[in-house]
Amino acid sequence: MKKIWVVISLLFLVCVTTEVYADEHRLGGGVNYWVAVEDVDFDDIDDNGLSYTVSYQYWPSLIGLEVDFEILPDKYGETAFAPEAFILLGRAIYAGAGVGIEFRDSEFAEEPFFTLRAGLNLELLPTIWWDIYGLYRFNDTAELDDWRENIDTDTVFLGTMIRIEL
Repeated sequence: MKKIWVVISLLFLVCVTTEVYADEHRLGGGVNYWVAVEDVDFDDIDDNGLSYTVSYQYWPSLIGLEVDFEILPDKYGETAFAPEAFILLGRAIYAGAGVGIEFRDSEFAEEPFFTLRAGLNLELLPTIWWDIYGLYRFNDTAELDDWRENIDTDTVFLGTMIRIEL
């Protein structure tokens, strides 16, 4: 009998939370400031800069999904593109993890990068959201064509994004 009540209670909670958290689709864009964790000891390479992101989010409940396409102009002396995906937990205050891969010099990196993310989603207007977040991106190394040695490219990002709920 207890098992039946537990199942009924769980089904009730799913129905209630589904109504409270209607599926939300959000599309947006923003900018990130990034800094390499390790100092890059080459004069021609910056170890910080700006990147630009286009983003799609899907929030069916407390768990959300996000897909980004990031453009990193002049990251370590080369322009890179980084598609990435996240699983997010929370609503106004959230945290998550993601994976992506960089595309530079007309080829994809040999290994993906992994990302931890925490942020704050603020509803500015009924369909406009402002996202402020921090990321830590784990990379083993970057193989740059112009350099003889690999560079440790763990990176910290601070970003902001405006999203429109569809």
